[in-house]
Amino acid sequence: MGHLHRGGVLAAVLGLVLATTASAPAVAGSGPDRYRNPVSAGFADTFADPVVVRGDDGLWYAYGTSDPLRQGERQAHRVPTARSADLVHWTYVGDAFGPDQRPSWAAPGAAFWAPDVRRVADRWVMYVTVTDTTVSADTFDTAIGAATAPTPTGPWTFADQPVVAPRPGGGGGYLWTIDPSQFTDVDGRTYLYFGSYYGGISVTELTADGLHAVGAPSLVAVDNKFEGGYVLRHDGWYYLFASTANCCAGPATGYSVQVGRSRSPRGPFVDRDGLRLDASRAGGTPVLTQNGNRWIGTGHNGFLTDLSGQDWIGYHAIDRADPYLDEPFGINERPMLVDRLDWIDGWPTVNAGAGPSEQPRPAPVTTARLDERFDSPTLTRWRAGDDTWQVTDGRLTGTGALTSRTAAGGDVRAEADLRLTGADAAGLRLGRVEVRVDGGQLTAREAGGATARAPLPAGFNPADRHNLAVEVRGRQLVAQLSPARLGDQLAVATLRLTQPVAGPLTLLADGGTGEFDNVSVARLYRPARHAVAPPRVGPLLADWSDEFDDGLDPAWQWVRRNPAATVGDGALRWPVESTDLVGTGNTAGVLLRDAPTGDYVAETKVTVDLGEETVRNYQQAGLVAYVDDDRFARLSQVAIWNTRQVEYGYELPFAGQPVYGGSIVGTPATTTWLRLAHRVDPATGEHEFRAGSSRDGVRWTWGGVWTFPADTTPRIGLVAHGGAAPPVTAEFGYLRFYR
Repeated sequence: MGHLHRGGVLAAVLGLVLATTASAPAVAGSGPDRYRNPVSAGFADTFADPVVVRGDDGLWYAYGTSDPLRQGERQAHRVPTARSADLVHWTYVGDAFGPDQRPSWAAPGAAFWAPDVRRVADRWVMYVTVTDTTVSADTFDTAIGAATAPTPTGPWTFADQPVVAPRPGGGGGYLWTIDPSQFTDVDGRTYLYFGSYYGGISVTELTADGLHAVGAPSLVAVDNKFEGGYVLRHDGWYYLFASTANCCAGPATGYSVQVGRSRSPRGPFVDRDGLRLDASRAGGTPVLTQNGNRWIGTGHNGFLTDLSGQDWIGYHAIDRADPYLDEPFGINERPMLVDRLDWIDGWPTVNAGAGPSEQPRPAPVTTARLDERFDSPTLTRWRAGDDTWQVTDGRLTGTGALTSRTAAGGDVRAEADLRLTGADAAGLRLGRVEVRVDGGQLTAREAGGATARAPLPAGFNPADRHNLAVEVRGRQLVAQLSPARLGDQLAVATLRLTQPVAGPLTLLADGGTGEFDNVSVARLYRPARHAVAPPRVGPLLADWSDEFDDGLDPAWQWVRRNPAATVGDGALRWPVESTDLVGTGNTAGVLLRDAPTGDYVAETKVTVDLGEETVRNYQQAGLVAYVDDDRFARLSQVAIWNTRQVEYGYELPFAGQPVYGGSIVGTPATTTWLRLAHRVDPATGEHEFRAGSSRDGVRWTWGGVWTFPADTTPRIGLVAHGGAAPPVTAEFGYLRFYR
């Protein structure tokens, strides 16, 4: 019925198996400056729950959940790892863990899911879900483990104890202690976000080494709606990205990414409308959702920034024409995609709101006019003057100033990985501007102009490797120091310049030696300023609409008539039935009417008091686009365990049986406005229905798209079902069509 049947989700995730095998080489992309999703196609058919980091060598590394990589393997890799120079062409480089490698507290059959990899001090740390431990006989007593390594490709060594141990659940079994993601704050404290539907998403502080939880965790996103949490800091806000709905329903998968923000890493996180993510009627501003093209189930994201400063989102998705790896209802095939992450009016959105890309698009910027990895011991592209600099083992060390022979100007981003191995201060000079890590602060200074300072956290170790990035747009300079380039700044200094920058980049180390690597200067990205327009709502089609003023219009047709439904005084009143449409039962009443041809928007206003907090699975009422009992898209406000959500459910026939999944579109009130925007795809003739919801009939949240074949004729209707206890009546104010 609802999308969070715990048994169904658990059965899907426990379908993963373990083992290792080789993969095919990477394939060519769509050109030197363009790419096409999925970027993992060259080495994997599936690469779920991906995260990407930039290594010390300047290359990019991706990590995925334990799955087979290719069709026909039928044995899973244990955290498969891939490497890329350009974020487009990837090569499989091995598994993080060997066939018999596991922490001492893991059960022999444990799988490893949803890794998160970060630089912590002088080493790399991988946080990973361990699905089965020795704590109990339960085969899903999940925990968060940690492993450390000197390089992004290992060798990885598990810590002796879990970072977060299995947690017994109040409803039986164990809370889903999965999907870890680490974050380092400006005060130097580190946090781990973890959790899923059964138990919600929580955050706990970590010890300085990142291997142990400190204190009691706190809930930041409600249970039974969210999982896959990922936090980054942007313009002083903390953004919690979380995936919602079902990850793994094959051709009906509606996974998507939503976000809330806070002034604290512990929350509370609220969405664009000010609704908290940890409430029964949980908020969530859409970041990424399916748009009617090839990709559905777009979720479980990571984050990265290219050399131009453009942010990108890495995630997995399902090809709706090829949803399973080997056989129907087996492992869901979820390759890795990357797309541009834009910030518009303070909120992140993928491709300015257009959603996942299918056709070739401009690729991430991974090389620059000045792009120095120090692979050669010579410094012919630099001027050292009387100062001494040398390259050893791919890293530059020296004292004084080393100036590039390449000039830079205009809007630029300069960055370098640096360590203060003996220097009192070290950093970058770009024209008239110097940015240094100087004692306990990050300092930006313009010659003859102003100075900006940002404190570094207590306990900051300048001998650890950090990334210093300096962006200049016009006369605005922003400098950031971070451990991992993952939205985890330790300090941010902002400076208003008297004039634009121009001149060469100079590396600076004062009072001793500094170490530099991965130095680049690139043209700064051009930000998207405006979001893609939502569906247009034109004039009312009065002949197709019904205000429910005087009985039921003759154009309506019942499927399984409910005699308790009445019409009058401007409302259709329908007692919520103890019936459903999902699966093979098909007992629910459906009230339908024909829809106009071409593009249109159908809208209703529905009032149904589902309360809050209490379990009322799965009472609901709303709109439906309906072909028959096994092919429909249902948009309704619904009680799902303790939550109240606007679910956009979808059922279709596949491999001889109906398959149901769904996505989430906004937050319901007692009275909620619902829309289905219909569009005919001119290329395929498919019917595309995009869902929208509103709490006031004025401000709308638009979500995902479900499609129907070109040879079908969907009708539009109303439903009220899912459970009759406690008794509640849904009241529909109208059904209107707009051109």
